[in-house]
Amino acid sequence: MDTARALVVDDDAQVRHTLARILQAQGMATVEAANGRQAIRHLEDGGGIPLVVSDIYMPEMDGIALLKEVHRRWPDVAVIMLTGVAEVTTAVECLQLGALDYLSKPVLVDEVRARVDNALEKRRLVLENRFLQHNYKERLESSIRELDQRNKEMFVGQIQMAVRMLEKKDIYTRGHSDRVSRYAAKTGVLLGFTGDMLDQIRLGGELHDIGKIGTRDTILQKPGPLTEAEFEEIKKHVTEGEEILEPLRRHHPLVLQIVRHHHERMDGSGFPDGLAGEAIPIVARLMAVVDAFDAMTTSRAYRASREPDDAIAELGRFSGVQFDPDVVAAFQKAFPDASRL
Repeated sequence: MDTARALVVDDDAQVRHTLARILQAQGMATVEAANGRQAIRHLEDGGGIPLVVSDIYMPEMDGIALLKEVHRRWPDVAVIMLTGVAEVTTAVECLQLGALDYLSKPVLVDEVRARVDNALEKRRLVLENRFLQHNYKERLESSIRELDQRNKEMFVGQIQMAVRMLEKKDIYTRGHSDRVSRYAAKTGVLLGFTGDMLDQIRLGGELHDIGKIGTRDTILQKPGPLTEAEFEEIKKHVTEGEEILEPLRRHHPLVLQIVRHHHERMDGSGFPDGLAGEAIPIVARLMAVVDAFDAMTTSRAYRASREPDDAIAELGRFSGVQFDPDVVAAFQKAFPDASRL
């Protein structure tokens, strides 16, 4: 055990030997040093020295300098300082610098034993308290992380259920979110997305239209083209979706970028913010392409679906105007045989 060793530091050999014998009688092994520099070398050699008993006035490196160095480099080592009878001010200074106790010369056997036991007990309590605090902090942080993860999973699950309900209201978009999520993930890989970013793209594809949960059914299910007023109302789904998903912002910021900006256009004529070019988040530029492709290849009451090859050609025609050319190229590469989609 590390409590079995003590370092005695004093330039007076007789005092050193006396203290060493007292400590040995308490069951401790001892090492001795005549000054602070020798003491530092013993500590640097390791071996687990939990206790230093040091004089103050010594050549080469005095006890105050030694105390400061020990406190800086080996803060777990208990230090007891030796002082003269009239050196109360110095003793107080030592305590302020990190010493756990002090002894007055000439030393008395019972006092040495009592002060040593007291210092080692203080050290034990400090280490135990630090261990408990560290473990408590770790357990608390772990519990918070687990709770946060459970809450996040519950929230996402509820939102995904809301998406399914939304798609049940509009038979023409049934499965749309799943398809968009799948297209976006596969295209995202070719754009270099990996790991968490790719996971957020998948989730963003699933949730990109969640704001439509507040859109009137008469608009969602209208069997013909929307009026200007109706279109203005449905445009609100991007900002309303962002509000709904606000709890995800901390850990899934890309999802919120997708939801808010997937109807922006490269020429700046999109909504809600009229962003243009690279000012549009790349994840939203990706979602704009795959969302448009799925919309074109899905039948509506007022129009038939387009063939996949025709839809991909349409993406190419609007590349650089409505869609990011790099994303269009990646989508075409990800799905070279569009007829099988």
